[in-house]
Amino acid sequence: MCAVPRRERRVRHTERVGVATVVGFDLDMTLVDSRPGIAATLRALAAETGTSIDVELVIGRLGPVLEEELSHWFPPADVGAACDRFRALYVTLGVPGTFLLPGAREAVAAVRTVGGRVVVVTAKYEPNARRCLEHVSLAVDAVDGWRFGPGKGAALLEHGATCYVGDTPADVAGARAVGAVAIGVVTGAHPRAELLDAGADAVLGSLTEFPAWFSSWRTGN
Repeated sequence: MCAVPRRERRVRHTERVGVATVVGFDLDMTLVDSRPGIAATLRALAAETGTSIDVELVIGRLGPVLEEELSHWFPPADVGAACDRFRALYVTLGVPGTFLLPGAREAVAAVRTVGGRVVVVTAKYEPNARRCLEHVSLAVDAVDGWRFGPGKGAALLEHGATCYVGDTPADVAGARAVGAVAIGVVTGAHPRAELLDAGADAVLGSLTEFPAWFSSWRTGN
């Protein structure tokens, strides 16, 4: 089915109603603003290794797995070690620089209040993803890390998620590849038109809009 550009889709009624609702959320720039922590960690890594990293460029395109990003700055033979060191530094530098985005707590509560489950599916190293959620005191039902693009779709299938909320075209593609309703949110680097062109069923300005959308989706209105 071809993507409908720059226009929200009509989500089929059969996609909106279910006895057990499982909603997936991306983490970075969907539920949390992780840019300050990632920037601090990258600067420390650059200083330790003597490697030049354009930190502002990196935090402006968050989404891919760390290995892909660091391959732009380190020789292939050094990428694995650089990723390991980044993840170690992130515990003390990255996690404290993580902040809840507006509406995130209310979005999670909207799902859990009706007996639904919330699954965080993220490209981030899973132990650090859990640390970030603990830091911002956001309780969810499951966390699935090291997932990107098609890998996110596979995780959504494993958890039985019927809807996924994310800020990148890859998030949208991952959801649509497995038949989940794809909801974009423009709190990341990608504008509404780009998310719609990727196939998003709807695009929200922020998660403050999610509870109303979710209520409408569940009831088929």
